[in-house]
Amino acid sequence: MELLKKKIRDEGMVLNEHVLKVDSFINHQMDPVLMKEMGKEFAKRFKDNGVTKILTIESSGIAPAIMAGLELDIPVIFARKKKSLTLTDDLYTSKVYSFTKKETNTITVSRKFFSEDDTILIIDDFLANGHAAFGLADLANQASATVAGIGIVIEKAFQPGGDELRARGYRVESLARISSLKHKTVKFVEEQKELEIY
Repeated sequence: MELLKKKIRDEGMVLNEHVLKVDSFINHQMDPVLMKEMGKEFAKRFKDNGVTKILTIESSGIAPAIMAGLELDIPVIFARKKKSLTLTDDLYTSKVYSFTKKETNTITVSRKFFSEDDTILIIDDFLANGHAAFGLADLANQASATVAGIGIVIEKAFQPGGDELRARGYRVESLARISSLKHKTVKFVEEQKELEIY
């Protein structure tokens, strides 16, 4: 998705060879036009999969998930990381380790929001080691729901998450796939392939 790649090139900050900061347009301040276009793109890629609900995790996955839900005209559920006084019983739960925050969270979704009749599209902002995506898939699997696929805004393809998810049979659709952040430079997978051809 060229619009997203341009934003990453123009506004993304490479902090080190593992961390890309995109807080000016995705996960702190948000670019609504970009979010809308990403939602359209996810909807286009999964429109023929019979998706009944979108599942994401708070908080950075919510905006692209909402935009995709708007396009597909389906509900969006977000797994909570924080305990809630109103969400205490009858929950699906899973443990998720955060690479950037270096902490493990128990994520939860009320059992009333999806069932074995649902076909779930998982959407998240980043895919690195795959912990969040596997945790969300685990929630869907606990409900015996079908996972149609996993939509990712930015995949760090140099980390193992994407390969591991695909190896387990999940369809992963990433809007931008980064092959390297070395030397404080973003390289996309497509560019790496072009270099290998020449």
